[in-house]
Amino acid sequence: MTACAAILTLFPLALGIGAGAAMQEPLAIAVIGGLALSMLFTLIVAPALYVMLSRFRKDSQRMPDPKTT
Repeated sequence: MTACAAILTLFPLALGIGAGAAMQEPLAIAVIGGLALSMLFTLIVAPALYVMLSRFRKDSQRMPDPKTT
């Protein structure tokens, strides 16, 4: 929620709307990009990695079946 609010607030500055916006435009674009990437990482990449690692851990902890050996 906070990242979305910050992105929406910086959007007019990134477009160059307003007095003195031309000087702040690159900073606004960089901040929007960083917030968007961090939000993507937090909501998608980190949970996916957690699920993958937990499945890998479960597979490596299984005991071999004595009937098959």
